[in-house]
Amino acid sequence: MNRKRVPAPALAVAGQSPLTALSGVGPAVALKLAERGLATLQDLWLHLPRSYEDRTHITPLAQLRSGMAAQVEGQVVAVERGFRGRPVLKVAIEDDTGGPLVLRFFHFRAAQVAQFAHGVRVRAFGTARPGPTGLEIVHPSYRVLTVGEDPALGQTLDPVYPLVEGVGPATIRKLVGQALDRLPPEEQLDLVPPQWLAQLGLPSLRQALLTVHRPHAAADLAALAAGRHPAIARLAIEELLAHHLSLRRQRIALQRQQAPALAGQGDGVARLLAQLPFVLTAAQQRVFAQIRADLAKPQPMLRLVQGDVGSGKTVVAALAAMLAVEAGYQVALAAPTELLAEQHLANLRGWLEPLGITVCWLAGKVTGKARAASLAAIADGSAQVVVGTHALMQDAVVFHDLALAIVDEQHRFGVHQRLALRDKGARPGSVPHQLVMTATPIPRTLAMSEYADLDVSAIDELPPGRTPVQTVVLSNERRQELIERIRSACAQGRQAYWVCTLIEENDELEASAAESIHSALAASLPELRVALVHGRMKAADKQAAMAAFKAGQTQLLVATTVIEVGVDVPNASLMVIENAERLGLAQLHQLRGRVGRGSTASSCVLLYQGPLSMMAKERLATMRQTNDGFVIAEKDLELRGPGELLGTRQTGVAMFRIADLARDAHLLPAVHALAERLLAEHPALADRVISRWIGSAVRYAAA
Repeated sequence: MNRKRVPAPALAVAGQSPLTALSGVGPAVALKLAERGLATLQDLWLHLPRSYEDRTHITPLAQLRSGMAAQVEGQVVAVERGFRGRPVLKVAIEDDTGGPLVLRFFHFRAAQVAQFAHGVRVRAFGTARPGPTGLEIVHPSYRVLTVGEDPALGQTLDPVYPLVEGVGPATIRKLVGQALDRLPPEEQLDLVPPQWLAQLGLPSLRQALLTVHRPHAAADLAALAAGRHPAIARLAIEELLAHHLSLRRQRIALQRQQAPALAGQGDGVARLLAQLPFVLTAAQQRVFAQIRADLAKPQPMLRLVQGDVGSGKTVVAALAAMLAVEAGYQVALAAPTELLAEQHLANLRGWLEPLGITVCWLAGKVTGKARAASLAAIADGSAQVVVGTHALMQDAVVFHDLALAIVDEQHRFGVHQRLALRDKGARPGSVPHQLVMTATPIPRTLAMSEYADLDVSAIDELPPGRTPVQTVVLSNERRQELIERIRSACAQGRQAYWVCTLIEENDELEASAAESIHSALAASLPELRVALVHGRMKAADKQAAMAAFKAGQTQLLVATTVIEVGVDVPNASLMVIENAERLGLAQLHQLRGRVGRGSTASSCVLLYQGPLSMMAKERLATMRQTNDGFVIAEKDLELRGPGELLGTRQTGVAMFRIADLARDAHLLPAVHALAERLLAEHPALADRVISRWIGSAVRYAAA
């Protein structure tokens, strides 16, 4: 049976009322709450407890155990006030089953001391712990009972909310309670048809909120804490639905636009393939076929190509560029660092210029007459393929006819920059095709949720001849053994990297700096030519050092993580990563990918400084166990959450309030099915779901 639904304005009033409508919220409190992101009733509904306190029964003192959080009641049998080091008030209570239990206070007023007269009854709540004379509770919440008073016990567990600076816990609990009292009826609150939710075994939104904020004593607290409870799943599924719908809306809007149909004869592609010194893998062929089909359509392509380190994404991008050039258009390829951009430049020039295609270079270090010449060639169209860094997005760069924008390591760019590059080819009613690439594999969970507006392709096969990299984890105490290993490898004609996490000495972080490591290794290995590269060097010096290493003129390269991507030296077979415990899985995997690019067996040594945290131990163990970037990406998501993987600080992607992509991955198929039904049958409700969870937040999903 379809329930009657109220119009949107009533719902808007229900959830969007300001918190100043609540008792006790003046301008000062409202400001403190707003700083925590709490501005409306709905914000308080979704401000979930972090734990609960059980005041639904009294625990006899004889049953109290260390570490137990409990509500107790007893008579005061002794009061002691002392000043050893700092003021302390100790109140001993007993009940019919035993005692004494000491209530210990370090912050108290004289009036409180007077309350605890011998023989008065006290009801207190807190966590028991061992004390000098038995169990005690430090700073319990308590109530002194009058003669004959027997206050009712709670019917539900008491929520404990995340702290809000400047607003006390009791005030937060009171305000959330007021907000919950204003929850509309189910038929007004639910935006997803109730029968759909019932099919998934999920409660109404109203019931879910009341369960999470006011659970009964018999509720499964472990499930609530772990986010496995149906009430949590009900909230998470609607939040995931809102994010998915917002991306779908962006995708639908993009598909309504036009783009140049790049459906040439393909002669250029055939010529490029014929002159490549290698044969494409099956995965490369499959992904290029997907791109080719996209580019042939008059709607803009928006495809993410993910491929593990060394899987050959650049040649696929070159083939896509050839299709655009063959059709008479320009191509732009942007990379986040000059090092990576220069690597792309060298590859594209090597592949395309013999075929008569002009490849232009534009980066921050291109200045004066060279910059003017590049800008002119881009503007008149003679520069057919333009490779560069953030410099490509500058206002001074005007393309003649840009039809394909390629962005590598897309998560490293700010959203505005990616939009600026796309807009270089925008014409009335038409935008360029977009191809974004990443060597940081996106976990399937993220691809299903945060990249729902993109078509996702995976180059999941390495070129033949690559050897798996053996990964070893070593304590810093075995440093000298490692230096001898480098000596031996270089004596056999191989080269090695030694990567440091910092450029300058920093006592606080206790990490070795590249400059001091370079000096120490040069002294320890006088027979080797040891070079240094870090981000603060002049571009020309950095490039010269890299070129010398690639040419084999230097044998050991000490570097910071600037070499994370884009460096291809097949002769380098040993990678040492200093302070590996400080780096995330994705970055460790990227660095490891600098070796194993030739046919020689290669090794990566993760050098750590103990003691290790549990997370660091898990990261290093994962690196030792697998070379599969997709497995590593899933583990990275599990350990760190989506924020860093998505480049959240740059992308503007709204972080989830309740949903957890790693925990709630099993909900995504249901989310997608709900989205399809909602868009098809109730498009207006889809907009309201988005508004409830995301509001006016800009998603930039088309970037």
